[in-house]
Amino acid sequence: MSGIPGRRTIRGKVLTDRSHRRAPPLLRRLGVRLLKTAAILFVLALAVFIAGGAYVASLPSVADAQTRVQQILAAHHGSYSPLPPPRKLGDAVVAVEDEHFYANFLINVLDGFGRAALATLHTSRDPGGSTIQQQLAKQLYGHGTGFAATLQEIGLGVKLALTYSRPQILNMYLNAVYYGHGYWGELAAARGYFGTTPARLDWAQASLLAGLLQAPSAYDPLRHLALAKERQRHVLDQLVVNHYLSAQQANAAFREPLGLR
Repeated sequence: MSGIPGRRTIRGKVLTDRSHRRAPPLLRRLGVRLLKTAAILFVLALAVFIAGGAYVASLPSVADAQTRVQQILAAHHGSYSPLPPPRKLGDAVVAVEDEHFYANFLINVLDGFGRAALATLHTSRDPGGSTIQQQLAKQLYGHGTGFAATLQEIGLGVKLALTYSRPQILNMYLNAVYYGHGYWGELAAARGYFGTTPARLDWAQASLLAGLLQAPSAYDPLRHLALAKERQRHVLDQLVVNHYLSAQQANAAFREPLGLR
C-alpha cells in the first residue's frame, strides 16, 4: 500500500481513489443546462419588468383620482367622506374583494394580474378588476372590455398604489362605488339603508354593504333580502378566513337584526 493521499498500490499497481474523480459528463451537462435556463429566465423576467415599467409610465397621471371620485358623487347627488375609511366596512370590503390588499405590493399586483388573466381566458365578458386598486382604476378611468382594457386597469392600479397610501385608496374606493338602490358612496349607503354613518356601522351592517359591491342591484336588500343575506354570509365567512372575526362573532353578526329603513 502506498502512503500517497488519493492513491493505493495493490500488488505493484497504482489505483486512483474514485472520490477524487471529476463528476460524470451527464451531471456536468445537466448543471450547465440548469445554469443556462436560470440565466434565460432572469433575462426574461428583467425584460418583462422593464417593459412593464415603461408601459405604466406611458399611462395617464392619476393625480386627479380624488377629484374624479368627487365628480362621480356629484353626478349622483352623493357626498364625499374625507374621513379615514370606517374600520368595519373597510375590513369587510378588503376581506371579500381583495384579501391581499395590505400585502407586499408586488404580491398584490401579481395576484391581481393572474386572476384577471384567468378571467379573460375563461370568459368572453369583461373580467373586471381583481384588486381594489384595479377596481378603483376601472371606476375612475374607463370601462373598456377585453384583455387590453384589463391590462390598462392593472397599470393604472399600479400607479394608484405608487401615488396614494392604502387608506387613501380604500377611502376613494368606498366613496366611488355603487351600493344599490340609488346609493353612491359609503355615506349615502349607510344613511339610506340604516340611517347611520359609516363609522357607526356594526358588523352585520358592514358585511351586508360589502357584499353589495359585486352586484348592487341583484343583492339590493330592500328588494332581494334573501339574496343579500346569502351574500352577507359569504362576506362574514371571508372575515373569519382572514382573521378579522372569529366564527362565533361571524355567526352572531349574521343573526343580528339589520335595522333596514
